[in-house]
Amino acid sequence: MIKSLRLVNWKSYKDSMLYIDPLTIIIGTNASGKSNALDALIFLSRIASGLEVYQAIKGDQNISPIRGGIDWVCRQGTNQFRIETVIEYDGQDYTYSVTVEVDKAKALITEEKLMQNTKRMFYTTMRDSHLLNIPTYFATGSQGKGQNFDLNRNTAILYQAKNLHLRKKETIGIVTRILEELSGIFVLNPIPNHMRDYSTLSDKLLPDASNIAGVLAAMDEAQQKKIEDKLTLYLKDIPEKDIKEIWVESVGKFNTDAMLYCKESWGDNGENIVDARGMSDGTLRFLAIVVTMLTTKMNRLVVIEEVDNGLHPSRSQILLEMLKDLGAERNIDVIITTHNPALLNEAGTTMIPFITVAHRTHAGESELTLLEAIDELPKLIASGNIGDLTSNGKIEGALAKEE
Repeated sequence: MIKSLRLVNWKSYKDSMLYIDPLTIIIGTNASGKSNALDALIFLSRIASGLEVYQAIKGDQNISPIRGGIDWVCRQGTNQFRIETVIEYDGQDYTYSVTVEVDKAKALITEEKLMQNTKRMFYTTMRDSHLLNIPTYFATGSQGKGQNFDLNRNTAILYQAKNLHLRKKETIGIVTRILEELSGIFVLNPIPNHMRDYSTLSDKLLPDASNIAGVLAAMDEAQQKKIEDKLTLYLKDIPEKDIKEIWVESVGKFNTDAMLYCKESWGDNGENIVDARGMSDGTLRFLAIVVTMLTTKMNRLVVIEEVDNGLHPSRSQILLEMLKDLGAERNIDVIITTHNPALLNEAGTTMIPFITVAHRTHAGESELTLLEAIDELPKLIASGNIGDLTSNGKIEGALAKEE
């Protein structure tokens, strides 16, 4: 599992660390750097999937660019960024680091390495910045620099390594697992209007959750029923009305499309069946989150921005409990961002160690600070709940005093 993320000259960050727990909550005002931190995870996921570095940033007709594009991916005044992540696998910590030099026409790797605790599994040495290849050395278990390859600076060395003939065979297994962890990061941004139409059957949920019905309908009958029951269980208390059942149905001559349905009850007024076109934005977003938690592969990281957008504050506890329950059940770590004081109040003091504050320094740089690391926190907690302290600016005020 991914344990931490370090950002050096990435967008608005000079040098900051995000620690990742089973449920990590990132808070902060607008433009504090929350989205910038999550963009780094998107970038890692893309290059671990084999996209060229430039394409991973700039995007193309099928991939949206990293927010801000190539012009804003490096901190102002710099032309290189470094992203470093620690991944735990089989009881060992592996540190993967990639440094990229950027200009308007290209983005090339200048340094990349993978460490097993303090031992180098591979590392690069820049020979000539004008060349497209970079010398890379893989550990062989004996003394010396290691097994040498000239590899392409356009694509992550980590991704290229899986196809190399390495003397130390166990390296391939480790590289493959780390690639799976990084490429498997799923960033969810459900867009209700995209979810209201019929969707084609699919085996992979899209980031906007537009094909939620198609994903469920493509499952075998037993698996589909199990997930529909879970959806009904978690959704029944979200709307004001009583939800009796959630399900999907295949439609069309060849049953290649699907629609999402629910059965509502209004007490003595009987039952009513509606499809996704008649569901509220909040209901659809909640459905997308639950489906994501139920269909994402186990041992993965899920990222959800503005997790409670469209959800009534009184339902915050239901949302948090669902994320904790399904995260533990499927061994999925979750990072969420929120501006909602009600959700933070529901999180309570037991979640303090898992809350990170994104904020700006006097120099305008973004920083990530653990909430529990704020010196004045005990005094602040004595005067109010976390959500209230956030909404009235006291958390940011305390951080400004400590700078």
